[in-house]
Amino acid sequence: MNDARPDHLTWRHLALALLLLAGAGALVWRLVVIQVLEHERYRDEAALLHYGATEVPAPRGAIISANGYPLATSIDTWDVYLDRSRWDDHESATEAARGLAAYLEPGAEAIYALGTEEEDGTVLLARDIDYGTGLLIEESGLAGVRLTPSSVRVHPEGDIAGQLIGHVGLDDRGLWGIEADYDHVLRGRTGIVYTERDVLGRPIAFGVRREHPPERGGDVVLTIDAVIQRIAEQELARALEEYEAPSGSIVVMDPHSGAVLAIASRPAVRLTDIDLDAPELSRLVRNRPVTDLYEPGSVLKTLTTAAALDLGRITPQSTYVDEGAVEVGGYTIRNWDFQAYGEVTVTEYLQRSLNTGAVWLSERIGARPFYDYLLAFGLGEPTHIGLSGEAEGLVRTPDDPDWYESDRATNSFGQGIAATPLQVLTAVNTFANGGMLMRPYVVSEIVTPAEVRRFEPVAVRRVVSPQTARGMARLMFDVVETSLYSAARVDGYHVAGKTGTTLVSIPTGYDLDTTIASFAGFIPYESPRVSVLVKVDQPGGQFNLGGQVAAPLFSRVAGRLMEYLRVPSSAGLVASP
Repeated sequence: MNDARPDHLTWRHLALALLLLAGAGALVWRLVVIQVLEHERYRDEAALLHYGATEVPAPRGAIISANGYPLATSIDTWDVYLDRSRWDDHESATEAARGLAAYLEPGAEAIYALGTEEEDGTVLLARDIDYGTGLLIEESGLAGVRLTPSSVRVHPEGDIAGQLIGHVGLDDRGLWGIEADYDHVLRGRTGIVYTERDVLGRPIAFGVRREHPPERGGDVVLTIDAVIQRIAEQELARALEEYEAPSGSIVVMDPHSGAVLAIASRPAVRLTDIDLDAPELSRLVRNRPVTDLYEPGSVLKTLTTAAALDLGRITPQSTYVDEGAVEVGGYTIRNWDFQAYGEVTVTEYLQRSLNTGAVWLSERIGARPFYDYLLAFGLGEPTHIGLSGEAEGLVRTPDDPDWYESDRATNSFGQGIAATPLQVLTAVNTFANGGMLMRPYVVSEIVTPAEVRRFEPVAVRRVVSPQTARGMARLMFDVVETSLYSAARVDGYHVAGKTGTTLVSIPTGYDLDTTIASFAGFIPYESPRVSVLVKVDQPGGQFNLGGQVAAPLFSRVAGRLMEYLRVPSSAGLVASP
């Protein structure tokens, strides 16, 4: 038994030696991998641990009006952070807290408590402090205080066009409007600063520093004229108060190019005093002329009349016998005033806004051609203005299984059909520009450090002939200027336009006690400079018709626009037939 023991120990020693040798070999191999085979990889990883990267936000581009006023721009600010790991010394922490208290709220004691309540970590002390104040804090060299560049969005023109302009969130991204739709242009490219750091991750005072500077965002130049926008908003607010109406819209355009000069709606968001958590925010930021549908009412009689003229079915002197009511598809359709006028001309039908006349015209046109014209005028499809949330509208045609002959009749005078205010005014523009459907647009230029991109007017298609357009313009002139009385007239200028009144749609049909009052037209008639659509929802009191509510609002807006644009008076000019 004694002779076997040395052999046993020998094998144990040998196994241990082999194990140690294998471990040493693995260690050597690992060193070879680290030092030779994957040297560059581990060198880069060590560099990442040794260097810290900090993002530097890019200055956001501005949103600028057509006349050069900044509607939204950014001001450079600073965010102030405390590095708690640097406040482990009571004396330096107290000194830094007192130094910060000279520039910021809260006081020194509160700042000290915030910076020392935990041993490690970084805490935000203040956001968006004044740029000059930030420089003073940085120059103070206070221990554990770090400033990072930031910016705050401001609106030099105040609260105008809040739904269109939009707002920027804390992440510097647009939440709605131009700020959201053109965020990819406005935001720019974030910069990065690499700094050498110690083992605790703190910047080394005189260490290596490398940076890729941020690239400023591009500017978005709008077609919106800041003065015209303010006029539209002022007059709309005045009208809603006067007529006790909860909401309304005004759109002003250049009828020749499709450029939107103003787009106003109420209720509206206030960009200078905004609560992003307010439950009514979604209602306030809605750009109603683009997103909301309504039944245009008698304004649409201009499209029906234009289709009949363009097809040669009628002339302005053509007549029909108005009996005050007409039956179509089992439904009786009456004039809005329940009156019968006997033999009337096309001119008189449009002046009196007779529903029976529109039905008569739609019959002469024929169902399919009638809807072909409505679609050609842009109803039932987006205008492609380039703003999110745009509604398509609603037009039933004979190809739809739930279409009836009565639809053609009611559609002829603007009921049973839905469109946005922008769509309606875009269609009416064809009578001011010679018969072309122009695509509305609200952005004229995008200016970046690399290029300037300009957006030109786009003619979508010809809808009616130039002769038809002139004829319709004359008929709309007669509606306003040769009637016994029209509240849409503007002293010193000739106006062409048409009122609209429709009942408010409800799930069971129509609310007989509420209306939507509207007016669409252009001025001056001889050489249109602007087209305007005004719409007042559910006016209260004793006045609720388009001629009583919307026509006077159009007159006030158009009169102020003529003065601002310095358009020569129409006085002395004779309107050509």
